[in-house]
Amino acid sequence: MAQKIEEIMTRNPIALEDSSTALDAARAMRDADIGDVIVTSGGAVHGILTDRDIVVRAVAEGREPSSVRVGDICSSDLVTVSPGDDAVEAVEMMRQKAIRRLPVVENGNAVGILSIGDLAIERDSESALSDISAARPNN
Repeated sequence: MAQKIEEIMTRNPIALEDSSTALDAARAMRDADIGDVIVTSGGAVHGILTDRDIVVRAVAEGREPSSVRVGDICSSDLVTVSPGDDAVEAVEMMRQKAIRRLPVVENGNAVGILSIGDLAIERDSESALSDISAARPNN
């Protein structure tokens, strides 16, 4: 039987409204020890913002993180999956679109994130990526 995304995904993603600032997002990422947040607009999934997005689209451009809105710097051309979708299809989608994270959406709400790290841990627990993904952070 094919493995479903809900069996692999990281549950309960951090979500911030699009009016939140990059500083809010950076602090949320730091506090939760994660590298991305879901961006919502009126409660609906609008985009995904990574720590790299903050650096490249805000800091490196000289924009003040305390004033730039996450809705202005997030990736909003989203590809999403549902918890019941097949993990093999998600892997192929990530491969084709060269993306590292997929928001998992159910009834318009983000219920998880599927990352290449999640897939590495599940599908090849002996790989270097799996070891790195499962390791505790080195604060």
